[in-house]
Amino acid sequence: MLSSLSLLQSMALSLRGVSSNPARLRLRSHARGAMLGLALGDALGATVEFLTPREIRKQYGRHDRIRGGGWLRLPPGQVTDDTTMAFALAEAWLLNRHAPSDEDYARAFDTWMRGKPVDIGNTVRRGIVRFRNTGQACMPLSEDAGNGACMRCAPTALVLLGAPSDTIARATLSQARVTHHHPLTDAATLTVVNMVQAGILGSAAGAGLRTVMAQANLLAREFPLFRFRGKAAENPSGYIVDTMRVVLQAIDLNDNFESALIQVVNCGGDADTTGAIAGMVMGALHGEAGLPERWLRDLNRDAWRRCIDYADGLIERSPAWQRL
Repeated sequence: MLSSLSLLQSMALSLRGVSSNPARLRLRSHARGAMLGLALGDALGATVEFLTPREIRKQYGRHDRIRGGGWLRLPPGQVTDDTTMAFALAEAWLLNRHAPSDEDYARAFDTWMRGKPVDIGNTVRRGIVRFRNTGQACMPLSEDAGNGACMRCAPTALVLLGAPSDTIARATLSQARVTHHHPLTDAATLTVVNMVQAGILGSAAGAGLRTVMAQANLLAREFPLFRFRGKAAENPSGYIVDTMRVVLQAIDLNDNFESALIQVVNCGGDADTTGAIAGMVMGALHGEAGLPERWLRDLNRDAWRRCIDYADGLIERSPAWQRL
């Protein structure tokens, strides 16, 4: 399994075939930024998940360090289902020679759930149990517009960087609908995939945040519920609209990774997921070097290593990498 790679193997992998190719080095840095950013936002936000902004201020003032605790009583730096489901999605890609099928995604998530994750959302659980009982890997259209498909989507963005838009959309919705099937969830998850890719590609062109927010603006125009400018959003629930409004406001108002993540998690509510989504987008934009060193030091070592290994493996399979 990729997760068993040693640190020395990981270091060797990071140098393989890219030391003389600056463009590939840049892709690797920004792919790692996306996966590490996801984990950092998850670990940072887990401490204050389900607290209100007022409760956060009372307990921590401004919550700005990875300290563990929270309702799950996590050790400092431990990640939750947001990150570990992304790991399962990464393995669905990396352990298959070809693009995963719906059933491949479902089996990866089923294996993940059998490993007794520290947390699991009700909608995710229902989708996986349905697959176990029926073999059906696509949920029927429902009224449940949760954020559990969006929180794990970073691997799709990396492995399909540079792929045709219809290929990206098919893969994005295929993994999402194992557990979530709603037009708002579909739209938001595809938007986040597009934002991660825009962050990676736009950083090279000097366009940066502008290209990232262009995707957010498209979402808000097509689905006005997602409009994020105006009144500050706080205490978001697991409803994808609440989640995305908080995330998009934080990205829109902050030009660096740290300030965006601090803003989003201090809004409280489903803070591990808002942190994870904002983290993957801002990490893709700023790259590994743009992540706070103190947060990286405090991140769980196994999670850190797996983020590196999966990011490297996924980006090397991408069309963008192959063209360089």
